Amino acid sequence: MANNFQPKPEHKFTFGLWTVGSSGRDQFATNDPIRNSLSPADLVRLLGEVGAYGVNFHDNDLIPMDATPAEADKIKKEFRKALDETGLVVPMATTNLFSAAIFKDGAFTSNDPKVRAYALQKAMRGMDLGAEFGAKIYVFWGGREGSETDVAKSPLEGLKHFREALNFLGEYSNSQGYGYKFALEAKPNEPRGDIYLPTTGAMLGFIETLDHPEMVGVNPELAHEHMAGLNFMHAVAQAWDAGKLFHIDLNDQNYARFDQDWRFGQQSWKQSFFLVKFLEEVGYNGSRHFDAHAFRTEDYEGVKDFARGCMRSYLIFKEKARLFNEDKEIQALVAESKAEDKSMDKFLGKFSAEKAAELKAFSFDRNAIAGRGLKYEKLDQMLTDLMLGVR
Repeated sequence: MANNFQPKPEHKFTFGLWTVGSSGRDQFATNDPIRNSLSPADLVRLLGEVGAYGVNFHDNDLIPMDATPAEADKIKKEFRKALDETGLVVPMATTNLFSAAIFKDGAFTSNDPKVRAYALQKAMRGMDLGAEFGAKIYVFWGGREGSETDVAKSPLEGLKHFREALNFLGEYSNSQGYGYKFALEAKPNEPRGDIYLPTTGAMLGFIETLDHPEMVGVNPELAHEHMAGLNFMHAVAQAWDAGKLFHIDLNDQNYARFDQDWRFGQQSWKQSFFLVKFLEEVGYNGSRHFDAHAFRTEDYEGVKDFARGCMRSYLIFKEKARLFNEDKEIQALVAESKAEDKSMDKFLGKFSAEKAAELKAFSFDRNAIAGRGLKYEKLDQMLTDLMLGVR
């Protein structure tokens, strides 16, 4: 059975350098790391060992902020060598606009024009670095783009500055011939008290105000939508329906907690099942990126277990979705719940004045319609049985 869930390149499983490279520190820790840091090249080799397809990075995951040109060249040469050795690719890159003290009150949305200009400079250099390694998706997560108190800044001014930055960087990408697609990542809070554009739906609305909305989509993250108490699959479906699902971050999360970034499939089995089912059925062809971290209890063998577990869980949910779709009893109930009443065809669909007039005059038996049992309890338990391996 285990061999049925081995990752292959066509699955497009990716991890960030910051995920498998996490040293295990948390906000309450001493300065002592739990795991010693590995070089970017060694992290690529680790991912090659567990069967990943690709590796993604923030600019400073690869090149430290204060690295000299000679140091940067050495790191890039070693990173390129590791990519060639393992066959891993770099589908996505992003910029760290949240860790440095200069971003304490935001990057693109800072009140300080010097900070906004520096953020643009850093993002352009990050885009150069990503393009150097073949990245075609560029993610923007505004971790500091918000406030703890609304006395500090105007959200209208903040959105204006964010819009100006994305318009500027879109033009920069086009001028350089990079061909990037931008993917905006939402999160309701943490590290700021409130982050602007806190959900995927908010990002989708904002995108339509940009100069080049066709090049901008979203990067929904399971943990972030769960922090807002929302249904992640619904957010992904909305993004897909809008043609804006450019990238996706997979992990796991208890609802309404701090950002836990657990292994995909660890906590939310049913939600993860429906997400994988959705992605596979609509034919999503992008990376399945795991933005998660191993437990702080683990050494690097445990990090490998974590990475293998993320990919294995995805493939298990994919297999469960196949079984769900092939289960005749389940599908009979699904079909029954969606049965069409042809007598209503004359009322539904495209508007016409005649159709509207006839529908207004029609008499519905509300009690008969409302009294029909839909068998959702039975169907949901059948799914539970299937998920738990007793069906």
